[in-house]
Amino acid sequence: MYSILLSAGWPIWPLLIISILGLAIALERTWYLRQTHIFPKKCLENIFSLANQIVASKSTVSEQQIAALASPSPASTLLACALKERLSGSSAETALEELQATAQATWQKLDRYLGALATIATIAPLLGLFGTVVGMIEIFGSQGAINGAAGSPQQLAHGISVALYNTAFGLLIAIPALAAWRGLRAMANQRQRECEEFTRQLFKKLYPNVSNQTVDTSK
Repeated sequence: MYSILLSAGWPIWPLLIISILGLAIALERTWYLRQTHIFPKKCLENIFSLANQIVASKSTVSEQQIAALASPSPASTLLACALKERLSGSSAETALEELQATAQATWQKLDRYLGALATIATIAPLLGLFGTVVGMIEIFGSQGAINGAAGSPQQLAHGISVALYNTAFGLLIAIPALAAWRGLRAMANQRQRECEEFTRQLFKKLYPNVSNQTVDTSK
């Protein structure tokens, strides 16, 4: 492997760096967006149980109980916001505004680093093309080629190696990065839809007089 990196020349090092970054982002996002992290075990059960208690008699629920539920995951933070607003006696309009603000922060957490992964998928082929150009320059810019002679076979072989290896590495990085971005993008969208649906159900339970059209955290 090390000999391949040497044959590819110095343009391969930026590709190697972004490949490590892309792999780290893909692994981190896959771990973060798993369903058991967004919706921990018994999280929804505990939240809707508190909602029933608040609707029945809010004096039996404390802010400390709600705060304890808000920490485990992004979804619990969003749902706990609705409980907190209802417990404090906020109107449906005020609670919805707070929910929308919290939802935007939650969606940003779900989308974190995905833009960087998309950028890696985009620039990897360009960096590979740059390495190809560098290899071609080494081939045609050798002293022998300038003077019209045959040139050094070693120089010619090295230039071809730089050109081909960088092209291959650029595509080898871009294709998995693009596939990972599309998969993680779909996963993030799915988690967002699940959060929105559970939030809508909770909001309707806390504010039963609000119409379905009013409850929208995607704004």
